[in-house]
Amino acid sequence: MATSAITATALTDAGTAPWSLAEHRLTAPEPARTYWLATVGPDGAPHVMPLIAAWLDGALYFISGEKTRKGRNLTREPRCAVAVSSTTLPSLDLIVEGEAERVTDDDELRRVTEIYGTKLGWPLEVSGGRVVGPNAPTAGPPPYAVFRVTPTTVFGLPGTAGMEQFHPSDLPRPTRWNIALLRPTSTRKG
Repeated sequence: MATSAITATALTDAGTAPWSLAEHRLTAPEPARTYWLATVGPDGAPHVMPLIAAWLDGALYFISGEKTRKGRNLTREPRCAVAVSSTTLPSLDLIVEGEAERVTDDDELRRVTEIYGTKLGWPLEVSGGRVVGPNAPTAGPPPYAVFRVTPTTVFGLPGTAGMEQFHPSDLPRPTRWNIALLRPTSTRKG
């Protein structure tokens, strides 16, 4: 299994926020949180759409109808960004940048659809590398593709929710986390 090395860069003179704060916000989102996916169309134009996402094992997963514009854009150009605001105080808004890869492994698909069913109340089924279930406005019509965004960069910025309740020194520090995927090295000789 691959691990990652995370380096933090301050975006202001105030220092950095810990990665653990950002990871906690991704792992334990507020109910009814909306994520915003930005993709690039074939003509280079940006395309932004809301979606429902879940953080699992260091990656952000989301579901899209196979024939939706966002799904087609990601198939052609996997680089994307996903933004999410936070209402947990002090709020920390996050932008996850990386490449979206379509998930086709049935075991991984089942893990993701289980989260959507238990935590989000969206009953989905896996069938031959595809996901089927009731229509969802942010995902488009089924059959669905599941995408995994392995982050390369995550930005964390103090959110506006509840900002007035805190002294500026108590707000999360604007930070860029660069995430380098470290693949295990072979120990075989020869």
